[in-house]
Amino acid sequence: MGFASPFPAVHIPEVSVFDLLFTDIDQTDLDRIALIDTAGGARTTYRELIEQVNAMAGALAARGIDVGDVVGLLAPNSSLFAVAFHGILRAGATATTINALFTAPDIAKQLTDAKATTLITVSALLPQAQEAARKVGIAPDRLIVLDGEGEAATGHPNADDLLASGAPAPQVDFDPATHLAVLPYSSGTTGNPKGVMLTHRNLVANMAQIRQLLAMNSDDRILAVLPFFHIYGMTVLLNAALQARAALVVMPRFDLTAFLDTIQEHRITHGFIAPPVAVALAKHPLVDQYDMSALRIVLSGAAPLDAELGTAVAERLDVRVLQGFGMSELSPVSHIMPADGGQERFGEVAPLNSCGWAVPNTINMIVDPATGKEVTYPTEGLSEPGELWVKGPNVMTGYLGNEEATASTIDSDGFLHTGDLARVDHVGRVFIVDRLKELIKYKGYQVPPAELEALLLTHAAVADAAVVGVTDDDGEEIPKAFVVRRPGTDLTADEVIEFVAGQVAPYKKVRRVEFIDAIPKSASGKILRKDLRSPTG
Repeated sequence: MGFASPFPAVHIPEVSVFDLLFTDIDQTDLDRIALIDTAGGARTTYRELIEQVNAMAGALAARGIDVGDVVGLLAPNSSLFAVAFHGILRAGATATTINALFTAPDIAKQLTDAKATTLITVSALLPQAQEAARKVGIAPDRLIVLDGEGEAATGHPNADDLLASGAPAPQVDFDPATHLAVLPYSSGTTGNPKGVMLTHRNLVANMAQIRQLLAMNSDDRILAVLPFFHIYGMTVLLNAALQARAALVVMPRFDLTAFLDTIQEHRITHGFIAPPVAVALAKHPLVDQYDMSALRIVLSGAAPLDAELGTAVAERLDVRVLQGFGMSELSPVSHIMPADGGQERFGEVAPLNSCGWAVPNTINMIVDPATGKEVTYPTEGLSEPGELWVKGPNVMTGYLGNEEATASTIDSDGFLHTGDLARVDHVGRVFIVDRLKELIKYKGYQVPPAELEALLLTHAAVADAAVVGVTDDDGEEIPKAFVVRRPGTDLTADEVIEFVAGQVAPYKKVRRVEFIDAIPKSASGKILRKDLRSPTG
C-alpha cells in the first residue's frame, strides 16, 4: 500500500560515511577547496581535509576512544568542526552533536543520556562545557577545546595537540547497516528530547537519495550558515556538499550583513536556509546593495516556508527557490523539490506551498488519524489530509533507550509516523498542511512544550502550566505559557518570562504569558492544547 517515490531507485553502497566521501576520491579533486572559513579566511583542500580527519581519528583512538564510544561535539560551524565530526566517525565512534545555544544543564542532560565519554568544544563555549563536563564526570583531558591554548597550558587538548600527535588512523571494523554514526537529539512527535539513532547506512542512504536531486557539483560554492550540529546542516552540507566536491563557505553564525557579504565575495551558487532568513532576503533593503548574480538556488528547510514569501525571494533575487521536508528521524530529507523544480521530469515546476516529492527508495502513506485508514490517492487535485508516514533506508533505527517511543513512531511494517498532516496531489507532490505533533518550531529550532511545562511547575508561585505554539505579529511561531497562579501569589508575566529565560537556551524562551484559572485537560489528564490555541495567541 502507499505511494512510491516517482524518482528512479538509487544504489546505496554498503560503506561507512568516511569511505563513501573520501576513500575513492578522484585524484583531480584532492587539491580542490573543500572548506573556506569566513572567520579568518582559512582554506582547506580535500587533500588536507582527509589528512586532518585521519589524524583526528588517530588521536582520538590513541586517547582511548574505541569503536562504539560516544563523543559529544559542541561548537559553531568551522572547518575544525568538520574535521572533528568526520574524525569521530572515522574512528568508529558515534558523534552526538549538541546545540551551540545550550546551557550547561542542557549539555549535561544530553551527554548523560548519550553516555558520552568525551566532549569536544571551543573557547567561546568553554564555561558551559566545563560545567557540564564536571557534572557528568568527563575528565579535563577528555574535554577537548579545538581553539584552546593546549593541554600543556590548560589540561585541555586542542586541535593542534591532536593533529600533531602522529597517531595513525585506526583500523576499524563495523557493519554500516547497524553501527551508529550520529546521535542527534530530537523531540520527535512529542515530549522531551530523545537520542535519534542514525547508522552509517542511514546517512549514506540519504546522501544517495538527494544527490541527483540537489544537482551540486565541484564548481559550486555552497553557503554553510546552517548549523552543522543540526541534522539539516549535517547531511546536506557536511556530507552531501562534500560528496559533490563543492566548496563549503563556512559561517559560524547568521548575520545579515556578513551573509550578504559572503554571497557576493565568494560567488555563492547555493544557499541553504531556514524561513527566517527568507524574510530578510525578501524584505530587507540592504539586499539591494549586493551582487547576488552567482546565486542560482535557495533551498529552505527546517520549518514550513510560506509560498508568498518564497515567491518574493525568487523574484527579488532571480533564483530558483525550493523547499524540502524532513526530520532528524529521517536522516533528515524525505521530500524535496529537484534543482529545476520538477520541470524536466514532470513538465511543470512544483508549487512553493508543497515540499516536493518523496525522495528515491521511499514509500509514503497518508493515513486518516481518526480512522487509521489510508487516504485514497487522488486521480486529480489533492487528497484528503492525513498523517504522513514514510518508509525507506533513511528511517532511523529508533530512539536511544526508549523502546516505547520507538514503537509509537515506527510501526511493525517499518513506516515512520511523522506526526504531520499532509495531502498529496495526483503527481505525487506532498503538501504539509498542519502538525499533529505538539512540538513548537521557533525559527527552525524545536521547542518541546513538555520541557517548558516541567520547568514552569518548579516555580513556587505556579500551580499549573501549559505551553503551546502561537503566531506572533510577524507570522513566527512562538512559545506561549498559560499559567495558573498559586493562591495568594502575585506572579507577573515578566517574572515568568525571566524565570524560564534564566534556565533554557534562548530559542526556548517563553515569549508570551497568560494567566488563567485552570488548565483544560482530558479525563486522562492530558492537556487539551487545542482549547488553548487561538489564531493570534
